[in-house]
Formats: sequence, C-alpha cells, structure tokens
Amino acid sequence: MQTHTPNALTDALPQEELFFDRPMSAYTTIKVGGPAAMMMEAHSAQQVARAIQAARQRGIPTLLLGNGSNLLMDDAGFDGLVIRFGEAFSQVKLEGNTLTAQAGASLMALSRLTVEHSLAGLEFAAGIPASLGGAALMNAGAYGGEMAHVIRHVDCLDPQGRAVRLQVKDIGYGYRDSRMMREGYTVLSACMELKPGDGEAIRRCVQENQMHRRNKQPLTYPSAGSFFKRPPGYFAGALIEQAGLKGCRRGAAQVSELHAGFLINLGGATGQDFRSLVAHVQDTVEQRSGVWLEPEVRIIGRRGA
Repeated sequence: MQTHTPNALTDALPQEELFFDRPMSAYTTIKVGGPAAMMMEAHSAQQVARAIQAARQRGIPTLLLGNGSNLLMDDAGFDGLVIRFGEAFSQVKLEGNTLTAQAGASLMALSRLTVEHSLAGLEFAAGIPASLGGAALMNAGAYGGEMAHVIRHVDCLDPQGRAVRLQVKDIGYGYRDSRMMREGYTVLSACMELKPGDGEAIRRCVQENQMHRRNKQPLTYPSAGSFFKRPPGYFAGALIEQAGLKGCRRGAAQVSELHAGFLINLGGATGQDFRSLVAHVQDTVEQRSGVWLEPEVRIIGRRGA
C-alpha cells in the first residue's frame, strides 16, 4: 500500500498551508478516525482548485471535509489530502429572497438567518449539524424538506479541479444523492431561493423541529446522525428496533436505545467497532425483514471511499 510522506505536496503547495498527521477523530462528530497524512484549510476557490489538481497529478486521494457530521473514518487514518471547509470558507450573502453561502457555512446558522428575515424554505435544516457543502452534495434533508427544494445553483469544481456552475436541474438530486456526489465534484458555494413567509410561523416550525430532535435523538453522545438510508416503504430505525437491536453493542459502538436509527459512540469507540456493528445490524435486519440497509453515512477507508 502506498503511503504519502509529508512532503508529497510541498513542491506544489505552500508548506504553511499544510498540516500533517491530524487525527480525524477531532474533525468528525462521531469522534472516530486515525491521522490524515495531510490537511489544509480552504481559504479560496483558487487555492482549493490548485490543491485538487496537484493531488490528482500525483495520484494522491483527496477528501473534502466540512463539519464531519456524515463520516466514519478508518482507524488507520486517511493516506491522502483532507481539504477542510471551515470558518475561513463560510461567507454568507442574503439579497432579497436569495441566500448564497460558501461550503463551510453552518447549515443551522443559515436556518437561523432565514428565521430572522422571515424567509421560508430552510426550516428543516435547523437541527442538522452539517456544513452547506456536505448538505448540498448529499441532498441533506429532514421533516419533509431537503436541499433540492431550495437550491438554485451550485458553484463547484469538477473532478479535474475546473470551476463549473451547475443549475439544480443538472445536479441530478435524489434521496441523499446527487450527480456531484457520484462523480466527485467539490462544492464551493450554493445559491438558494427562499420564499417570504410568516415570521412567527417559520420560527414556530423551527422550534418544533428542534424540540423533536432533542426528544427523539441521542444528542448527548457522538454520532453521525441517522446512520442508514430510509428503505422504500420502511423506516430504518423501526426495522432495527423490530429486529431487537436497540442497545446492541460492538465494543464502545452502540445502537442507540433512544433512536435505533442512530449508532452512537459511548466513549473511545473505534472505526472497527462501528464497522462490526454496522455489518451485524445489516445482516440481522435482512434476516428478519428481508430489507438490506444501505448506510447514509460515508464510510471512508485509508485510501478513500
């Protein structure tokens, strides 16, 4: 297996932009993952494009990281370049009903902003702990809403690192899926079209969604949110509960006793704990119901997905 040394990209990228051996457990909400060989903080579209192009030319895998709320990393870490979209890449602009934000912007913060301006459309996002880039990429959603309902266009980089704008009709959105996700695009920013609404009604809807999350989801433990996609005609959590798996453990990874659709880190869980638990849940549910559960969470190996 190829291992990339710390100087693998320093001939193409300023060394001050790169960090080495950063533990991925510190950058994911599930708190799992070994060291990333290289990491950089995104500051500009040009910098990100340069990094993607340089890594591609050298055969170095890249991983795009926002809030890390939908990732399960390998215990061995990631043998490549992690590009992190954080506070330095989170500018937001609101013009009338149009909201444009960079990939690192917090989805929850954007939802709060729309409440303040009595704009409807992002109420569903109030409790989703994701950054805009990841949410736009995978069509994040909840409570009947999803990103495909509000996005007008996305500015991104294609797999070769070239800038391109995709209109929503060309993104190919599906359930927790998009053309960008399937083909390896990098989301830089998204433009969303919202609607003027009743400010109090919007606020009340957001509060109800947040209360539902607090009451129904295990928010006191590290997790990656709902771990499995919703199978057609079913709910993953219900199938897992019906299979008698609530509270099931592998090491320090557990099927939540509060909501069976969540796999939680009781403290010190490893990636292998979660992989073992995922496999057990999938096999048991299939045996009991005939339904195969597909992970919604991206499971990333040492060399990528």
